[in-house]
Amino acid sequence: MQKNYQKIADLFKYELNQVRELVTEDLEFEEPLKSKVLEFLNAPSKHIRPLVSFLYLKMTGGNIDDKQILYQSAIELVHNVSLIHDDVIDESDVRRGIKTINSVSGNKLAVIAGDYLLSKALDKVLLLECPQITAMLSDTLKVMTQGEIAQLACRFKIPNIDEYIKKSAEKTAKLFETAVCGSLLIAKSKFDGDEFAYNFGTAFQIRDDLINCKTVKTDIAEGIYTAPVIFSNSVNINNDGIEKTRSLLNNYIEKAVKAIEKFDDNEYKASLKELLELMKDE
Repeated sequence: MQKNYQKIADLFKYELNQVRELVTEDLEFEEPLKSKVLEFLNAPSKHIRPLVSFLYLKMTGGNIDDKQILYQSAIELVHNVSLIHDDVIDESDVRRGIKTINSVSGNKLAVIAGDYLLSKALDKVLLLECPQITAMLSDTLKVMTQGEIAQLACRFKIPNIDEYIKKSAEKTAKLFETAVCGSLLIAKSKFDGDEFAYNFGTAFQIRDDLINCKTVKTDIAEGIYTAPVIFSNSVNINNDGIEKTRSLLNNYIEKAVKAIEKFDDNEYKASLKELLELMKDE
């Protein structure tokens, strides 16, 4: 998947590099925390939220300008903050192939570093001078937090599938929606992206959960029971649980594809479809 994904990402190689640069600019930390935070932010990452947003915007005829780059850097900062805080909550030692901030600098500094990066994200959004964007991001932060609380509240309890989808939408799909829809709002586009982004983001989370349960199984160990456990009705995942999760994943992928069928064919639409195809579980 990595090679094919990179081919798609290379369509916006310059723009994604600009996003990366803005994410790490003007960070005022004391050492050695600053170096650790920069290492984390510069570690290999797909930057899938800005990529999907750029693809969708270009598919609809929009253009990528400095405001789009600035906005997506704010989205990436919010995403990274959520990872830093998740690592504290989960007591994780490794993320993106390197030691986590909390494992090196301690939980207190990791939480504070995350809060600081969140303030940097808000600074960037305020530069856009768009109250609708500010309100959108504020609501997103609230919803993402609610999703995290809901997940922690039902640790070691098997939820029903509706509860799982709601949590997935709050924790993951919501930020995809904000990335895509905020981009369209900045461009003053006549199009919307809610349906596509919701289904793409939900599929993204289901795929991540499926891979986790098939490989490292850290979610199960931490009492986070996702679709494979729900469908197996047991932490001992069976083939039926895997197959039903795969079917659920593909259902959301198909919904995302359907949401963009109304647009004229172009290379960006084709790339979105290719990206969705790559998300299918083999």
